[in-house]
Amino acid sequence: MRSRIRKIIAWSKTHQGRKLIRFTSVSVVSTIVSVIVISLVYGLKIIRSEVEATLVGNVIGAIPSYGLNRRWTWGKTGRSHVRKEILPFSVMAALGIGFSVLGASFAKHLVHTHQWSHLINTGIVDAANLASFAIFWVLKLLVFNRIFRVDEESEIDTHLRREEVPPNS
Repeated sequence: MRSRIRKIIAWSKTHQGRKLIRFTSVSVVSTIVSVIVISLVYGLKIIRSEVEATLVGNVIGAIPSYGLNRRWTWGKTGRSHVRKEILPFSVMAALGIGFSVLGASFAKHLVHTHQWSHLINTGIVDAANLASFAIFWVLKLLVFNRIFRVDEESEIDTHLRREEVPPNS
């Protein structure tokens, strides 16, 4: 068991390990944003439709996802390239949101066929969004890794140089 833990720790310090950890962290942030927005707009009955609340929550969650993934996960700086970055990201985000809307449609069916409290209904809508997000997450990782791809050797060299600089320099 300790051998596996050591291997996981060693892997997490590699370039690919760090990238996956960063992508996962950004996914957690954007998911928290979308769940909070859905909980607020649906839970407070600002938007009464499960599907519309999910749509709004996920569109708002996609905003920090793009910036954080671009800068932190893939290390891109400067102006975004519309055709190579923004458009593919938007297409993938739209597909993910569409997938979440399918989950919201299922939640809507559950909510309207049972006589649960609005608090439970809100939890069901949030759970459907989380489940949809989890299913779609792996595909996004694979595609985004290609969208924001940079020269691996130069990127690794840059990371290694950053690590060689003492923290107080």
